[in-house]
Amino acid sequence: MKDVAIILIACFSFQFSSAQYYLRGEIKDENNNPLSNVKILLHSSGYLYYSGSSGGFGIPIPRSTDSLTVSADGFETLLLAVDAGQFQTIGMKVLFKPVEAPKRRLLSLTKNLKPSDWKGWTVGHETYSSLIENEFVPASKFPETGFAMTIDKASYSNVRRFLNMGSTIPPDAVRIEELLNYFNFGYVPPHADSSFYMSSTLSECPWNKQHQLMFLKVCARKVDTAKIPPANLVFLIDISGSMDMPNKLPLLKSSFQLLVNNLRQMDTVSIVVYGSSVGVWMPPTPGNRKKEILKAIEDLEPGGPTPGEAGIQAAYRVAMSQFITGGNNRVILATDGDFNVGETSEQELEKLISLNKRGGVYLTCLGVGMGNYKDSKLEVLAKKGNGNFAYLDNEREAEKVLVEEFTQTLYVVADDAYLNIEFNPDLVKNYRLIGFDNKLQAMTDTLNEIQGGEVGSGHSLMAMFELTPVEPDSIGQTADRSRLASVQLHYRRPGDSIDRMTRFDCQPRLTHFDALPNCYRFASSIALFGGLLKRSKYVSQSGWKNALLLARQSCDPEDGIQKELISLIEKARKIYGNSKRPRPDE
Repeated sequence: MKDVAIILIACFSFQFSSAQYYLRGEIKDENNNPLSNVKILLHSSGYLYYSGSSGGFGIPIPRSTDSLTVSADGFETLLLAVDAGQFQTIGMKVLFKPVEAPKRRLLSLTKNLKPSDWKGWTVGHETYSSLIENEFVPASKFPETGFAMTIDKASYSNVRRFLNMGSTIPPDAVRIEELLNYFNFGYVPPHADSSFYMSSTLSECPWNKQHQLMFLKVCARKVDTAKIPPANLVFLIDISGSMDMPNKLPLLKSSFQLLVNNLRQMDTVSIVVYGSSVGVWMPPTPGNRKKEILKAIEDLEPGGPTPGEAGIQAAYRVAMSQFITGGNNRVILATDGDFNVGETSEQELEKLISLNKRGGVYLTCLGVGMGNYKDSKLEVLAKKGNGNFAYLDNEREAEKVLVEEFTQTLYVVADDAYLNIEFNPDLVKNYRLIGFDNKLQAMTDTLNEIQGGEVGSGHSLMAMFELTPVEPDSIGQTADRSRLASVQLHYRRPGDSIDRMTRFDCQPRLTHFDALPNCYRFASSIALFGGLLKRSKYVSQSGWKNALLLARQSCDPEDGIQKELISLIEKARKIYGNSKRPRPDE
């Protein structure tokens, strides 16, 4: 078993032949809590050590007195004279306080819509974050709405797990935008001078003939694989006792081993673990030393509690110690999310990540397991950490996320990206955004701003609005018939503080549903599938038979993922029955 108590970069393989003294001590914060993985630089030798999981340290020194520099991200750096004859108790002060109330918390937001307007629009509390489904909104009163761009796909593979087990699904586990994100709906590269390509299509709504669907497709620029910057990756792996199941730690080990095959010499990998202890399992290692990295992963053993907070703190410190300016600095957290030591609430974890992301380190969350899987915690961490979130239900999904979609998962082309849509009330009576539902707690927060998303290389987003059109006889002679809606895409380039914006006008020309390209009709089947799983009142006129027929008619027979969706709809139909709409008490 590797020593995870003290060492990050320097190792004790070099022994001080002249050392006659041993310096011992502990490091704590202002609240007397132990601080792990604090950097300790011994001036006489220039060697770097780290405090252990309990904040303690022991360092061989060549003389009775010496001096140290003690530092940690977010804390004041200390320069200390020390005496080996005395036990050192070192207190560190924070440079700034954690964010008390992070603002950007909503996935979507309609301007001027007050809490009193949506009071009661709730669903039952499940094991996942309680969500409020987006309602129809009158365009004449609230013409502007917006939503965050997100590349998360976790909900699809989690839904697949439930259905493959023959189980119904908690409605709040179904996030329709993540079901749509799982598929490629015809990627179109942006122009050479642009970061995004946008297009829109208007058609009939297949589950309500009186309504229309507006499709908005946004494609992000692909990074040039020959110019991918070096990566500083920290694998933060949960090795607690709760991970001792075949579909948890063993699956994660095989997943990370797949990822290692993509690494280059210029990339650096570190491994931090948390369980019976918290610390650095493998110090920063070049990506071409694959045998060492693979062996370190293979040697992981589960056991102990789940001190997730301490593990996150340690991983961010390691990432900052190896920070590459202009590179891809990222922590990859792999866990079932069952934190039970330290800060465990979603609110406290949200503050923790909001504080740590200021250093420019991204966060990818990989969720595994069942039973005690904490989807809501991992979703909070990913969204607050400028990151993305995937659920691995099998090794094939791990290969898709970490190998086939390697650059999309790990390389960013835009930060804090969100879209603002202004509907034309001359043509649109009411509208509702499909998916991007907000958490109940976020909606009750007065600091309700859109939480921009991280967009990965080559991501293709398909967003959908269900519209109630203005009756043709009611459109006045002075009405604006030139546009259905105007779209503004706001974003920042990675490492850039400049806010950028690109505009696009959605045209009102209606395309008959049967004449739509297959990818748009297939996207409609996914939205209907998700609505049925969520027991949405908006698909009450349709049912599983309709979703299945729509998917079969538009499926690409050469696309294995699309064919898989058909099998999932068939399984859902058997589980939920053949009724048009699943009863609320099912």
